Formats: sequence, C-alpha cells, structure tokens
Amino acid sequence: MAGPVGDRDWVDPTVDDPLVASLSEGVGGPVGSRAAGHPWWTPIRVLLALTAVCMALGMVQKGNCYEDTWQNGQARYTHMCYSDLPYLYTGRGFAELNWPYSDDAQVRDRFEVMEYPVGISYWAWGTAWVTHWLNGSPDLESRYGASTDDVGARPDVHREMRIFVIVNALGFAVLALLCTWLLAGVNPRRPWDAAAFALSPALLLTGLVNWDLLAVVFVAGALWAWSRDRPLLTGILIGLGTATKLYPLFLLGGVLVICLRQRRYRPFGLAALGAAGAWLVANLPALLSGPSEWKVFWTFNSDRGADLGSIWLVVQQALDTTPDPFFFDPHTINVVSWLFFGLWCLGVAALGLTSPANPRLAQLGFLIVAGFLLINKVYSPQYVLWLLPLAVLARPRWRDLLIWQAGEILYFASVWWYLGGYLAPAAGGDAGFYWAATLIRIAAELYLVIMVARDIWDPRRDPVREMSYATTTRSKAVAV
Repeated sequence: MAGPVGDRDWVDPTVDDPLVASLSEGVGGPVGSRAAGHPWWTPIRVLLALTAVCMALGMVQKGNCYEDTWQNGQARYTHMCYSDLPYLYTGRGFAELNWPYSDDAQVRDRFEVMEYPVGISYWAWGTAWVTHWLNGSPDLESRYGASTDDVGARPDVHREMRIFVIVNALGFAVLALLCTWLLAGVNPRRPWDAAAFALSPALLLTGLVNWDLLAVVFVAGALWAWSRDRPLLTGILIGLGTATKLYPLFLLGGVLVICLRQRRYRPFGLAALGAAGAWLVANLPALLSGPSEWKVFWTFNSDRGADLGSIWLVVQQALDTTPDPFFFDPHTINVVSWLFFGLWCLGVAALGLTSPANPRLAQLGFLIVAGFLLINKVYSPQYVLWLLPLAVLARPRWRDLLIWQAGEILYFASVWWYLGGYLAPAAGGDAGFYWAATLIRIAAELYLVIMVARDIWDPRRDPVREMSYATTTRSKAVAV
C-alpha cells in the first residue's frame, strides 16, 4: 500500500487504516493509484504543521487561566486549564533564580525542594533565567527580604509567571515538533503513523500541565535510534529520559527481550552502558551541589500514599477508609505495586520471547509502561503523554487510539471537576462519577494493552507487519 508515484514510497493512511479510509469518503475517497504527491507538502512537513496547530490550540485552551495568572482558584477547574508551571515558579524559588539543589539554609527555609528529577529541574531553572531576561532582569534584592506569599502576590512577579509559562509553552512546542519528526522516522514507509501523535487530543489538553514532554522527546528519540540500529545512542537517550522522568528506564526491558530473542547481547550491553553513563552525568551537578536535595525526588515518591487517579485511591475511598490501615500504608502500597509490576514485566517478557515474530520496541515499551501506570500510586492527567509516542507506533490504528484517548479525556475532565468540588452529590457522600471515570480510563488503557498484546502474539494482525505477511502469502500461492 505504498504510494506508487516517484518518491512516494510510503503507506497511505486512507488505504491502510479502515477508519481513515471511511472518513476519506467525504473528500473523494482513498488515494488512487495515479495520485501524485505535492512537490512541497511532504508527509513530514504536513505532520509538523499539524503538530504546530495542535500545540497552538493547547495554548489557547489555557487562555482563561493565563488571563488572571492562575489566581482564580475555581476557574482552573471549571475551565480545565490548570498548570503546575506558574505555581512552581514562585513555590520552588525560581522567581528568585535559586538553584533547585541549593543547600543554602535561607533558601531551604523559604522554599520547598523541587520534587522532580534533575532534567525537569534544570529545564525549569533555565527557563526562569530566560524569563527574567525577557522581563528586563528585575532587581531581586527586594524579594529576598519579603515573605514568599508577598513575593507571589506582586504584579511584576505575576507578569513573570505569565512569561515563564509562555517560554515553557514555546519550548514544549519545539519538543513536540521534534517528537513528531522522530516518530515519523522510526519506520520510513509509515511516516503517517506519527499523525496520531501530532493530532492527539491528549497532547492538546495535557501538554502544558507539567514538564512531561521533556521525557517524551527522549522516548521518541530512543525509538528512532533503535530503529536505526544505534544501541549506544538508544541507551544515552534512555538515560537522559530517566534523568527527566523514571519511566523511560523501562524501555531497557524491551531492548533486553529483543536482544535475547536475537541472541545479540552486545547491543543490550551498549544500550545499558549508555543509559547508565548518561543518567550519571546528568545527575552529577545536582548530586554534587546538594545531595540531600537530590534525594527529595526519591523520598517524596516513596513516602506518598494513594493519590489522584490511582486504583488505590478509588478502593480506599470506596471502602471509606483512611490511609492508616495497613493495606493503604505507603510502604505496603509500594511493596504491592512493585510486586505487581515485576510480575507484569515477567509476563511481557514471556510474551515477547515466545511470540512468532520479533516484537517491536514500541510494542514492548508500551506494555511495560502501561503496567507501571495501571498500578501506580498516582495518575496525573499528563501521564497519558508517557504512553502516547509508544502507543501510536505500537498500534497505529485510529479507532483503537481514539477509544483509549476517549477514556483519558473523560478522566481529564473528571479530575478537575472533582478537585473543584463539582462531582460531590447534592445530598453529600462520595464522588462516584470520579471513581467511574478513573475505572473507565483504566479499562480504556487495558483495551489498548490487549490489542497490542494480540498483535505481538499474532503478527498477522499487526498493522505494521500485515503487508509483509500478505506479500509472503501471495508468494507462497504463486510458488504452489
């Protein structure tokens, strides 16, 4: 199903994807055998343009909160335009350009330590410097003697908060464009698979909630590097991603399964070495300047209990318990979660090692990360971005991707309404709709997990492989 004209050697989605083919009937139907490509609008350029539109709409979606600098405590929930960025700008000392891992006693008395991995902290600190430069490099002396509440209420700081969000939003847009380019290049014959990333409703709604796109670009880069048979670069990108968010580390599990199947151990060694080295180099500035502050990310996540979006919180609230009982103690949740995740990884490994054909890294990576999120203690709305680049390559079918993202969008709306207090029944009681939305999100994720696992077990159902299987079948028929 590749384009037949000149350099149009790619799979066309109007021929390959049943949903896209059906929708194309309204504009003339699927591409024909005599279709000619546009001399300038190549698939990559179209995909980049679509990504730019998606990110621009994401910025518009946050417009209501931007206008009042996220000071309206209810509008951020009613308009679903919440973002961590403006609050952490003042709450973690970026308004005073404090190094995130400073061990200065006065700084630590005034501000909490940044609770994210170093990659996010470095980016936030760097964009804070850009913000101050764009705002005329204001004098910070007057802020040092004021309370943090007073500093956060100043009009000039509000202006900086808005600039900070804009700087980050533009940076995220560049990262999203890079993600699209990388994903389109994983399989040169299927560049249009990246359109599901470029036009993702999840990307539009959650791209500006936090800094998760930083990790997403490293995951996309690792998939691209692995497709180019560059294991060391794959490992380096995984290591940098792990220094930004923990989950890119799980891609090494997929690399291990593929290497075990192919009995190629050197590529895994190179990938593991590159990941460890890159992670260490990225962490050294923080570790050397403030080892206690560097540890906060690890202790913060270890000590937290059942939180928003998790199956743990649904069960805890449904049973009307407090965090005190043994089963909902943070330590117990940690043990059970990691035990479940370990068993899940063994299942993914067994599936990958016994499948009829070599699984793809995107498929294995998606299954592993999905298992982690299913049992994690918290599911923030932007965590859908962790799965997005993996999902669009693991199961490049619009129907299945939209079913999954419909569950995510329902959860996205419900979590803000829940936090705003709008889902509580009039007569009092629990917010059952929020529980239902969380369970629907989990069910939608499990649906896509099943589809990807089925593709691995039966490669003839895999959209990426079905052409080669069809060609092989026809060749055998001719030979007979």
